[in-house]
Amino acid sequence: LVLVAALVALSFSGAIGLTFLMLGCALEYYGVYWPLFVLIFYFICPIPHFIAKRVSDDSDAASSACRELAYFFTTGIVVSAFGFPIILARVEAIKWGACGLVLAGNAVIFLTILGFFLVFGRGDDFSWEQW
Repeated sequence: LVLVAALVALSFSGAIGLTFLMLGCALEYYGVYWPLFVLIFYFICPIPHFIAKRVSDDSDAASSACRELAYFFTTGIVVSAFGFPIILARVEAIKWGACGLVLAGNAVIFLTILGFFLVFGRGDDFSWEQW
């Protein structure tokens, strides 16, 4: 029951984040779809964690170099996702209002991804590794 409630909450927050992103692109005042390229960052964000989880052995409780490298790459991806709309707004490819909506969507989506790993990444009876 708890997992179902967590899944519903994560789905709802993901929908809110994507709504912010779509509003930053599709409102008639903004009307430019360049910010949709942050979707690429959403998809590649968990990849370093998946690779590190598969490669590193879970026998030691200490942090491994592979896991630390995965954290480093994930941090770079997240920072790039926040920097991309700011750069687009700075070169006037998009308006600053659209940049704000995309940044709000980024915050919600990345918190949703973090929540997914906190809820389903423990590896008890249900595991996302099966997917």
